[in-house]
Amino acid sequence: MSTLISLARAVAVERELAQPIRTVRHVHLADRPLVFIPLAMAGEANAPLAAMLGDDPASARLLTVAEPRDRDQRFAFAAELAGIVLGYIENSHAPQLIVPNPAGVTFTRLLGRSTRFRRTSGEWAVPAGVPLLGRWLTFFSERYEHPASSLMVAMTGALTEHWATGQSPVEDLSLGAVLGWVDPPSGMSGAQAAAAAEDPVVCPPAGPATDPTFDNEVLEPRMLAIRTAGLTGDGRAYDRARQAFDEALATQLTPVWAMMWRAVDLLRRVPEAGHVRQRWTDDLDAVAWHAGHIGEGGPPQARRDGAVAAARRLANMERIQEMVAVQRAFDDPLVMAEYRMTGAAFAGEVVHAEPDRVDGSGRRRVLRPRVTLVTSDDVSEQISASELTSPARPSQKARVVSLTAAGDQCRVTVELKGGMGRSLTPVPGSVPAVGERVCYAMVSDSYQNPPALPAPEDTPWTHGGPPPQYTPADDEAREDWS
Repeated sequence: MSTLISLARAVAVERELAQPIRTVRHVHLADRPLVFIPLAMAGEANAPLAAMLGDDPASARLLTVAEPRDRDQRFAFAAELAGIVLGYIENSHAPQLIVPNPAGVTFTRLLGRSTRFRRTSGEWAVPAGVPLLGRWLTFFSERYEHPASSLMVAMTGALTEHWATGQSPVEDLSLGAVLGWVDPPSGMSGAQAAAAAEDPVVCPPAGPATDPTFDNEVLEPRMLAIRTAGLTGDGRAYDRARQAFDEALATQLTPVWAMMWRAVDLLRRVPEAGHVRQRWTDDLDAVAWHAGHIGEGGPPQARRDGAVAAARRLANMERIQEMVAVQRAFDDPLVMAEYRMTGAAFAGEVVHAEPDRVDGSGRRRVLRPRVTLVTSDDVSEQISASELTSPARPSQKARVVSLTAAGDQCRVTVELKGGMGRSLTPVPGSVPAVGERVCYAMVSDSYQNPPALPAPEDTPWTHGGPPPQYTPADDEAREDWS
């Protein structure tokens, strides 16, 4: 947690209202995101109890499982869920899955893993859509780990990335509490609204686990009535019990459904950051690749990556994480302020400019303008010796040529290179003008080559040797929690 975010949290406590920590939105929101709110019984690992989902605030779909421990009912639930999710993916040119919190991502991951290997024939056969659903849920949950991706969004994470609340990071996992701090009802402070959200009767948990008191006092008697009616063969009693069961679950999911769309509206009010669109284009390319892989008969995702694949995946994520961090700083002055506080960047006003300066000391004359800034930031020796980039002109590089302290301010002269055209006269606007406020940082979002790794067939013996050719097996579908 940075110093600025810690300060924003302290201010939020003092003012009893969440404080904005971003000026732009760093996550993409699709025109028709699929909001997915899963629910599982407390203490039952990956036993789906219900789900509410849909891409329209006015049209929520409620799916329920009367007996989560029953395999047949679980896969009937998965088949119904598959029809909705796969239909959404097929009919949406830009699919996006939004869940309440990271626990919802974990539930989605486990549900995908427990269904993608299921067979559509033989013993325990499932409908054709179930393993396909598992492959897509696995795809979305794996993309969630991708630092640049918005294909799957945990709403609590999206909100706390843009607002600092006055509560702990653990409490920030509660959607109701975060919304209370960010957008309290009229007449209430953020702290009061967050405290009210702790009452499971007023604000049911956003899943995937239910409140144990609700399970014991409300849910269990209705599940018992369903079992009794099923054993006695009383169809009318069964229908009444099932309706009461569904209505009870609706009381838990409907408030969360309203909170999810309220949070979407809050995020939409924040303008989208400049680099978000390109990252979303990469997301859509990944969707197209995965759809093509399935269409060509490719196998489902393996249970575990091989040594080379895991190393390549980790290196790629680390490289992209660094790139996205820089992009966010370039898009958002509040993020760049964190770099300025650590001495990795400085900002100031241009007081002198030599836009037509030409350097003739080399074999040929080259355009090398210089500008002088006055800044109150600390300019470290490290930044003075580094190649710098300005968010306003990312294709242009700068280096410090002189540094003079003047009281609590500093005069910094930088020499510019690139991004000014091919002639000895700079393109208009390519050199900062006197009076312009400019920021220079040691970071850059330029492309970095991935590390050289061996081919999978050349995996060294220290890492298990070449992996066998992957072929999905029947026992891969067997999990302790499935």
